[in-house]
Amino acid sequence: MKIRLKRAACLEQEVFVQPVKQDVSLWWTFGGGTKLAVGSLAPPTLTVLPSSSSVESQGKVTLVCLANKGFPSDWKLGWKVGESSRSSEVSQSPFVLQKDDGLYSWSSTLTLQEEEWLKKTVTCEATKDSQPTVSKELRREQCTGQ
Repeated sequence: MKIRLKRAACLEQEVFVQPVKQDVSLWWTFGGGTKLAVGSLAPPTLTVLPSSSSVESQGKVTLVCLANKGFPSDWKLGWKVGESSRSSEVSQSPFVLQKDDGLYSWSSTLTLQEEEWLKKTVTCEATKDSQPTVSKELRREQCTGQ
């Protein structure tokens, strides 16, 4: 498929678009980085998992936030410990496109001191522009064997 775009200065630019299957959402890039997302907005479902007590070391605990079935891929994951946002000791995974439904999954990990884990609620938040924030909290008491 060939699309011809005309600009005000009478310049022409050609953009080539390759047809894709309709059941898979993809990012297409046109020209200098303009992105077109094909699909419907879907907030991800969040799951927060603690590390098992056998992998806790040196007084630190690692939590994982799994974001599943979100669209588009630019939802951002963040953490709160108590009421404070946390950006140190955080790592993000790249998103993964699920072939069966065209939605994305990704994750974030937070490492914190065991004393914080014992005393405070930890919350994972997914944000995107002006969309409502999706959040999932976890307290140590909710974890069996901890």
